[in-house]
Amino acid sequence: MQTRRIGTRQVSAIGLGAMPMSVREENDAEQARATIAEALERGVTLVDTADAYSRDEAEFGHNEDLVARVLRDLGRDDVLVATKGGHTRSGTDWELDGSRDHLHRACRASLQRLGVEQIDLYQHHRPDPAVPYAESIGALKELHDEGLIAAAGLSNADPDQIREAHGILGDALVAVQNQFSPAFRSSQPEIDLCEELGLAFLAWSPLGGMSDASSLGTTWSAFAEVADKHRVSPQQVCLAWELSLSPAVIPIPGASRPASVADSADAVHLVLDDEDLARLSA
Repeated sequence: MQTRRIGTRQVSAIGLGAMPMSVREENDAEQARATIAEALERGVTLVDTADAYSRDEAEFGHNEDLVARVLRDLGRDDVLVATKGGHTRSGTDWELDGSRDHLHRACRASLQRLGVEQIDLYQHHRPDPAVPYAESIGALKELHDEGLIAAAGLSNADPDQIREAHGILGDALVAVQNQFSPAFRSSQPEIDLCEELGLAFLAWSPLGGMSDASSLGTTWSAFAEVADKHRVSPQQVCLAWELSLSPAVIPIPGASRPASVADSADAVHLVLDDEDLARLSA
């Protein structure tokens, strides 16, 4: 598989977003295990999770536990596991806590669930309007200085926030994870800034999200037409197109079935010509 850089690490050009394995009303542990195993078999070496990826407050940390257990059972210690802190759950609701104290507690809890002494990539999940952004990012710097995280990342950050965080974290900041898809292209300025600063851009919901990924080719006819030309799926075309936008981009499509993750991973082998790319970008 093609690789791209996150800080000093080379990882697969397409990662695995593990969220769909834990947030549904019914989650299939064996199917999740098979999905992760298939991703690794296909060469995926980046798995993205978060402490808040669970059905509800009672299962907080479910996805981290799942990912850690499968990787441990498979004997894979070469995978970069990226997790996040800063979201909380109240029942099934999603809430925010970007305070220094919460992020310190959240990081230590993630370390325990993942069963590691240092988290590969720890990301601030989402800006908290009630907390100065510098406080949240300062907490990540403290965690990095303590050696609890190897590298820091941001999620759902705008260009001003990225620059502010870069000024605080310096080389410890290696990635930004924002939404990007055919339906959500407004993160292009963040992609450009990541390329300028030497940061990876992890595109979440790159196929449009759990509810819309399957209908991507119907919603966006150009992707279906290019897919017919190359005899692949519209989803594969979408990921290959996103990879073409910048060497900073690493799509992390969510998956809960082996077949879907296999199709996504094969996007690294799809070569789109200039006509294809112009058609898709238009």
